[in-house]
Amino acid sequence: MTELADDQPKWTTLASRERRILGALVEKAKTTPDAYPLSLNALRSACNQKSNRSPQMTLDEDQIDEAIDALRQKGAVSVVQGDSRVERYRHLAYDWLGVDKTELAVMAELLLRGEQTVGELRGRAARMEPIKGISELEPVLVSLKNKGLLLYLSPPGRGAVVTHNLYGPSELDRLKRDLKLDDGAPAAAATPAAASSAAPTAPTPQAAPPAPAPADSDWRPEFAALRAEFEETITELRDEIETLRQRVEG
Repeated sequence: MTELADDQPKWTTLASRERRILGALVEKAKTTPDAYPLSLNALRSACNQKSNRSPQMTLDEDQIDEAIDALRQKGAVSVVQGDSRVERYRHLAYDWLGVDKTELAVMAELLLRGEQTVGELRGRAARMEPIKGISELEPVLVSLKNKGLLLYLSPPGRGAVVTHNLYGPSELDRLKRDLKLDDGAPAAAATPAAASSAAPTAPTPQAAPPAPAPADSDWRPEFAALRAEFEETITELRDEIETLRQRVEG
């Protein structure tokens, strides 16, 4: 019985502030390792920074302290003593989520931004771990889905919308309502394929014209993600410089 219990996932649902803190710790560990683990002040700046965050937050230190306590109780975060006796915080997400480094980069982006298209996710997660294209991302998404960590909010494909599965039930239901999605939406996408296979002798003369549409849309999600990435670069660098400055100061 003990072995079976040990095999069970360690992760659980997280409140919005907890998700922001965990995502920020993972991001900074990957993008500014010299400034990691983070002090409370640096963590507050990371949570509230303007780039790579959705929604924007303005957490104060008391709110962060409260969320950190919850994350520590759940086993997702630990406290370490810094050289200057200032407490610093680090994530335990590899073990807590049961993921590899690329999967963790993807999860961090989803925790920091929420739902997004596969193309957007590829461009954003690539700033933490190399992901050359959608073809490299797809097996990562499949693995995360199989682990119960990722949800498809629309049918799989280049334009698919995905999110993490660390929402509470009420939050996830609200998200689906806001996006005008329901649990049956992805399954409905299989209907046209089933219909065409059910009538193989049909002439389907109109099948050729729609063919260029997928090819035309293939580049759009990735292009949009790259454009957003370039637009955010200056702000992101400023945030990272601020994190380094805060570490030097204390």
